[in-house]
Amino acid sequence: MSLEQFLEWVSPGSPEETLARQVDFDRLPTHVAIIMDGNGRWAANRRLPRVEGHRAGIDAVRDAVEASARLGIGVLTLYAFSVENWKRPRSEVSTLMTLLKRYLRLELDTLLRNDIRFKVIGRPDEVPPDVREELTRAEARTSGNAGMQFNIALNYGGRAEIVDAARRLIEAGVPAAEVDEKRLADFLYTAGQPDPDLLIRTSGEMRVSNFLLWQIAYAEIWVTDTLWPDFRCRHLLEGIVAYQKRDRRYGGIEPPRQAIGAK
Repeated sequence: MSLEQFLEWVSPGSPEETLARQVDFDRLPTHVAIIMDGNGRWAANRRLPRVEGHRAGIDAVRDAVEASARLGIGVLTLYAFSVENWKRPRSEVSTLMTLLKRYLRLELDTLLRNDIRFKVIGRPDEVPPDVREELTRAEARTSGNAGMQFNIALNYGGRAEIVDAARRLIEAGVPAAEVDEKRLADFLYTAGQPDPDLLIRTSGEMRVSNFLLWQIAYAEIWVTDTLWPDFRCRHLLEGIVAYQKRDRRYGGIEPPRQAIGAK
């Protein structure tokens, strides 16, 4: 998408317009990954139950997905539920699963209209059957879309992903002498997708929380104090503008030519 097309979507004179004009649309990150954090704090600040923060976070998901697709981001990955999150109170876990089902039902038409492919990464076989059914339906309905790849990391853990990849390597009978970084990457949940160029974390926390540990080896990390329910298109644009001001060195002295946003 071009700047002109994106500006047709945002309000004239808005912060989004100002930020969009600072974005180089030829150097967008190919893959953006987001750790959605701060739902509980958002609710606590308003003296509301934690689940209300999760409900409010759905609006942020909707805005981030549509804004990313309209910008022309190739892949967006959102960290929705970790393998550790099962330790939370049963009522909270149940609400999170219900909200996920509701999101998929309500937003499927939007995903189709915007040519977005939906995929679950993680261990979806361990989530409740009714949730798996909705996930499978959304993946199947959007599988033919050619636009942005939208991943939801569900029942996900970075270490678990690497363990699963190693198990698949063994099951596939790959000889140890043939195992290298490229071969192992072919067995990750994100096989065939580019690694994230930009990792965004909301709520000001400075940690990666077991998210895409293999894939973010050289990602640029941008942290915002904004709590996830308040995250909107302008915050995504702020992250992209900050990303484009950096030199990506990949451990070298000088950054590779056209490294940022390279296809």
